[in-house]
Amino acid sequence: MIASPLDILKQYWGYEQFRPMQADIIQSALDGIDTLALLPTGGGKSICFQIPAMCKPGICIVVSPLIALMKDQVEQLQRRGINAAAVYSGMHHRDIDRILDNCVYGDIKFLYLSPERLMTDLARERIQRMKVNLLAVDEAHCISQWGYDFRPPYLQIAEIRELLPKVSIIALTATATEEVIVDIQEKLQFKKGRVFQQSFARSNLAYVVRQEEAKPHKLIDILNKVRGSGVVYVRNRRKTKELAYLLKKNGISADFYHAGLSPQERSDKQDSWIHNKIRVIVSTNAFGMGIDKPDVRVVVHLDLPDSLEAYFQEAGRAGRDGHKAFAVLLYNEADKHSLEDNLQQAFPPMDDIRQVYRALGSYYQLAIGAGQGQAFDFDLIAFANTYQLPPTKVLNCLKVLEQGAWLTVNEAVYVPATLRINVSKDELYDYQLRNPKLDRILKVILRTYQGAFSNDINVRESQLAQFLKIPKSDLSKALQMMHHDGIITYQPQKDQPQLFFLEERVDPSNLTIDFQQYKFRQQQQTKRVEAAIAYAERLTCRSRQLLGYFGEKNAPECGVCDVCLDNKKRRPGAEMIAQYQSAIEVVLTQHPSTIDNLIKALPKAPEQEVLNLLSFLMDEGIVEMRGDLLWLTKKG
Repeated sequence: MIASPLDILKQYWGYEQFRPMQADIIQSALDGIDTLALLPTGGGKSICFQIPAMCKPGICIVVSPLIALMKDQVEQLQRRGINAAAVYSGMHHRDIDRILDNCVYGDIKFLYLSPERLMTDLARERIQRMKVNLLAVDEAHCISQWGYDFRPPYLQIAEIRELLPKVSIIALTATATEEVIVDIQEKLQFKKGRVFQQSFARSNLAYVVRQEEAKPHKLIDILNKVRGSGVVYVRNRRKTKELAYLLKKNGISADFYHAGLSPQERSDKQDSWIHNKIRVIVSTNAFGMGIDKPDVRVVVHLDLPDSLEAYFQEAGRAGRDGHKAFAVLLYNEADKHSLEDNLQQAFPPMDDIRQVYRALGSYYQLAIGAGQGQAFDFDLIAFANTYQLPPTKVLNCLKVLEQGAWLTVNEAVYVPATLRINVSKDELYDYQLRNPKLDRILKVILRTYQGAFSNDINVRESQLAQFLKIPKSDLSKALQMMHHDGIITYQPQKDQPQLFFLEERVDPSNLTIDFQQYKFRQQQQTKRVEAAIAYAERLTCRSRQLLGYFGEKNAPECGVCDVCLDNKKRRPGAEMIAQYQSAIEVVLTQHPSTIDNLIKALPKAPEQEVLNLLSFLMDEGIVEMRGDLLWLTKKG
């Protein structure tokens, strides 16, 4: 063992002690025991596999479906002086080959892999040659068909265990129901595993649901009352811009964020919000993953998410510093209908699925039998417009194709442009003499970037074009020309979502979907939608509802949600209880009574106060309702 977990925590992370449960999870991983860790959003999951991997010689392989999160963690580790790398869809084959080689022969400590890249022949061959000390599976709920975000490539992770029979596994997630917890362990082939589950209760977080028709006006009212940093979630990109403008118009510092923005725009907006230059960010669900901003005071949802897992994760981004915070849902009848409509559209007929699949083959000019293992830039709107298909229909069909393990669509990710000089210095000099217009570009590249003759170098095209004082489009054309002439190998930057074909293209008539599983997923999603609607409409403690959904069946009432506060207001005072409880018991001892008759039997008592007292007595188990009649269950 290289060093103790606490020493490594202090040296690289600068913390003096672990958060609750982290030390136990880390020790379990160090003991070589298969471990499942369930920690709420912001609970410090990454440290639970990073620290034990640092304690042992060798490399840790981390499987994650979220490219942006992978890149973020790699950058964070590198800033701490820890060697880490990531392999995901959209990268050039040569870059993947180089990184995997460095994992075998170099000193890389963490290799992050997307699940579809994990199963390629190239990755499997190199992994067998690596000195792997731990296999970590992030967002582990993705392996379970009971879960809300099932990813078929995750099912193949267990196959990697056959290549690494002595290596233990640690699986991590922020949200999992009881069925998912069991399923994760089965699918990952746990051997005498341990499960560490921190309570999902957040005593500092007040959950609030407000029935609202005029949501934007109510949002302004909330943000004026609750000071501090905030996140507002909406369902579509257009709304993000409209709401941010409305907030600014009303004196609230705000900006918008969605996956359709350029990587630089997303990064700038995110940084401005993190450093409190902007108070409120209005976003789709693309925002927040991997961002650790502890002082968020309020998260507001203007649209009800289609699962409590999604809602809990997003709402949980408030109050990570332990101070009072609010998670507010603005809800109305239209939300319910919208969710039900979306549910129906989410499971399209087979003809629609085949139509979209056929269009993909034409779009990328893929022959039957081709495409397996290939990744392509994918602009959903451009694709939909090309074939005159509704974007929502395309999106839902793609999700079914993902669930059927035909392809995956990853979020937009920025991959910088790369180039390498393929000729000798003398040949390059001759080329410069023959192409004076390219001479200055090549001179600046040689001056600015080191190692271009021997390695692929990352090129920031915007910065280079700015330095050269030429349009970026002209620079790209020049680099393309030099690539065509064989002088350099140039790969343009990527900043679009990636569509990755898991299987070779088949004739659309031969495209098959497991309809038994399709029906099962439809049933599961229906249950999730029903649970989300029930959360918004049921007048019981919000925290208790959420905790019960995740298996904490006997959770106490939180006392701070909107329902608990309303109940406190209605709770009768001691004087009311003393004055009228015995009178109610006398009436009900003689015979059961309707509520109306009971009120008539107490003519001097204010009606609303009698109703409040009855509600209290039923909560205390002293009185119960059977049909239309009140019964005395026991003496008070």
